[in-house]
Amino acid sequence: MLHRLIALASVGVLSSTGAVCAQDIKLPPTMAVTAYDTGTAGFNIAVAVGKMMKDKYSTDVRVLPAGNDVARLAPLRAGRATIAWMGSGIYFAQEGVFEFGVKEWGPQPAQVTLSTIDCNGASLGVARDIGVKEIKDLRGKRVGFVVGSPALNQNSLAIMAFGGLTKADIKPIEFASYGAMWKGMVNNDVDAAFATTITGPAKEVETSPRGIIWPPLPAEDKAGWERVKRVAPFFNPHVATCGAGITASAPVNMSTYPYPVATVYGSQAEDQIYAITKAMIVNFDAYKDNAPGALGLAVKAQSMKWVVPFHPGAVKALKEAGNWTPEDQTHNDGLLKRQDVLKAAWSEYAKASASAGEKEFLDGWMTARATALKKAGMPNGFE
Repeated sequence: MLHRLIALASVGVLSSTGAVCAQDIKLPPTMAVTAYDTGTAGFNIAVAVGKMMKDKYSTDVRVLPAGNDVARLAPLRAGRATIAWMGSGIYFAQEGVFEFGVKEWGPQPAQVTLSTIDCNGASLGVARDIGVKEIKDLRGKRVGFVVGSPALNQNSLAIMAFGGLTKADIKPIEFASYGAMWKGMVNNDVDAAFATTITGPAKEVETSPRGIIWPPLPAEDKAGWERVKRVAPFFNPHVATCGAGITASAPVNMSTYPYPVATVYGSQAEDQIYAITKAMIVNFDAYKDNAPGALGLAVKAQSMKWVVPFHPGAVKALKEAGNWTPEDQTHNDGLLKRQDVLKAAWSEYAKASASAGEKEFLDGWMTARATALKKAGMPNGFE
């Protein structure tokens, strides 16, 4: 379903004295963005930001729901979308791994404008009716995986690793999309699935006869978290106080990472990305209460030293908002250098291995990738 929203043409911001400070933010007459399936936290936040844009400005925007990371990022790469509201798939795209390690993709210059961290967590939601209390109790249970979605699948494996489990220890059930997987939870086709706690489908499971729980991942379990980080270095411990089956009075020690991430390409014009980021910053109060999790787009909530760099246009807007330090710049420069190293390694490898079969090509790329990163003194992340 396409949602017609409004993006910005120009905006003036009142100073504390009431004077107007012209921002002169301009975008094309139309704009498309991609997001997770309808009803998910990522889709809802995209709609909330879009409503702010509709209420205040004059460019039509279409929100395009897509069931996996490749489908969300492809329109952005092709120039048919301006933003892709992504999850951890932005990291896999940057690294050129899993579905992004095939000939048609390779490492992508995916970059951040703003991302979301709020009261919610991100982990494996488990049907209450199967009696699981801890992650390790998932042994032998049915865990959902989504075809073409390395982010969701790797996230599930990372959370399972907290309990010392691998894919061989559970019964993997594959689905065509994130939405189908969570329908499978309601229909008793699967016992656990990855999500943010505030996603609509998790709420649906909570109110179903099955119910939902989020097994804890306490930060003090250092060994468990070391196992998580080996699989997914972008996760961090987090106390979730909102979402399906969670309240501020009954929080859960679990995990999170920025989601959704308003993703752009490094090749997109700095002025355009500055305009988008600036508009989200200066109009934050207009959308922050319009979707669960939208509060996490606040400037002060940003993950300044994450695993994917900010776009230069976003950096400009963050500097103007007083939320950019020399240390942030050093970290960002290092991530941009990492993207350059991966791009150069891919260019050389892909040219030399153009005739290789699919599996041979991917295996060879992972070896070439590891060699290039080691030579540059950078961590692999996918040993």
